[in-house]
Amino acid sequence: MLVDSDILIAAKATKGRTFMEIMSPQNTRVKEWAGLQEKKHRDKTRKYIVEGIHLVQEALQAEADVECLAYDLDKGMPAELKGLLQAVQGMEVIGVSAAVIAKCSSTGTPQPVFAIVRKDEQGVETILAQKDSLVVVLDGLQDPGNVGTIIRSADAAGAAGVILGQGCADLYNPKTIRSTMGSMFHLPVVEGDLREILPQARERGALLVSTSLQGEESCYEHDFHGSQWLLIGSEGKGISPETAQMVDKSIIIPMAGRAESLNAAMAATILLFEGMRQRGYPQQINPSHCEL
Repeated sequence: MLVDSDILIAAKATKGRTFMEIMSPQNTRVKEWAGLQEKKHRDKTRKYIVEGIHLVQEALQAEADVECLAYDLDKGMPAELKGLLQAVQGMEVIGVSAAVIAKCSSTGTPQPVFAIVRKDEQGVETILAQKDSLVVVLDGLQDPGNVGTIIRSADAAGAAGVILGQGCADLYNPKTIRSTMGSMFHLPVVEGDLREILPQARERGALLVSTSLQGEESCYEHDFHGSQWLLIGSEGKGISPETAQMVDKSIIIPMAGRAESLNAAMAATILLFEGMRQRGYPQQINPSHCEL
């Protein structure tokens, strides 16, 4: 038993892994974890928090750089995670109180487990190096739910990656992470300056495509073969004028009804799945991959 500023912490080692218990929300480490709800702390520490059984499971299965996993002692370690613990090296497993869980949670109904993950340092070259790739580029898309949903759609459609330009919602915002439903661990997602990245993509043969009401042709007439980078802007402003100057082609998503427009996530999903359809997709599809 260790006592740190009147905060009880129990620790023991089992098969090379340290299991600890932290009960007080005033513990220094708990304050650091809770601070990861804010971007400035995520940027400073190069870490972020992942909440809930499903997302933690996805992080572990993807071999993300998980620093520690914390679970509600009263509820016990979730069964879905038990089989994954031994495969992850260098990760602390920490039992915590419900008060600790609540302090670190970003939702009104806290999940029984969360993980602290170190940011992936992969750069844009990971995406640029892929030939004949379908890539989604987000320009000034500020809604974390839309950003996360587009990452999920890109993953489902087999895209090579997603690039978040300046002005986009933070990839590591808890709302963005939840909206990805784990897809952020399945494909490269890179934050960067589009003024530098897009010219590099064009030099390597990528066609830069955006959507516009003045589009040259329908998205169903457009040929999605080859290297194509799909530029998606915010609902209110679209892509920036600076980005628009680099666009090679604008296409339109036809609508039969009276809706004025689609939101960014819906538009991106339509383009991605039309691209997948044209490029061909596996004939043997796992039924579990068709769930909503």
